Amino acid sequence: MTATLNPPTVPAPAAKKRSGWRHFERHAWFFMRISGVALVFLALGHMLIMLTITPDGVHRVSSTFVAERWHQPFWRGWDLIMLWLAELHGTNGVRVVIDDYARKPATRLVLRTILALSAIITLVAGSYALIAFPA
Repeated sequence: MTATLNPPTVPAPAAKKRSGWRHFERHAWFFMRISGVALVFLALGHMLIMLTITPDGVHRVSSTFVAERWHQPFWRGWDLIMLWLAELHGTNGVRVVIDDYARKPATRLVLRTILALSAIITLVAGSYALIAFPA
């Protein structure tokens, strides 16, 4: 007689409810890499154009120069994208530092709340300055 060994049947796990936060850390990790590369090009391009290529370099930057520059939608868009990417990139980096070093959940919550509020205030104020600037 031969005995057959049948593995025990295990019921399939119940379908998990999909949440938008399920892969947040993965998306945040990818965002840091993509925004970092984009910021290198945006910031270096900004510095190259503003300080190196143009005559007089930094000495010509004034409120009149900024008004003339922001009169063109391209430069407003460039600066707006640079503002948003830099703010979100930096906020995400500080969020990771808070998660790494804040031991108590209450401390982590307070620090993350302060970080979120400061990021929102900075984005709103910076975006308002770029969009509503009279040109």
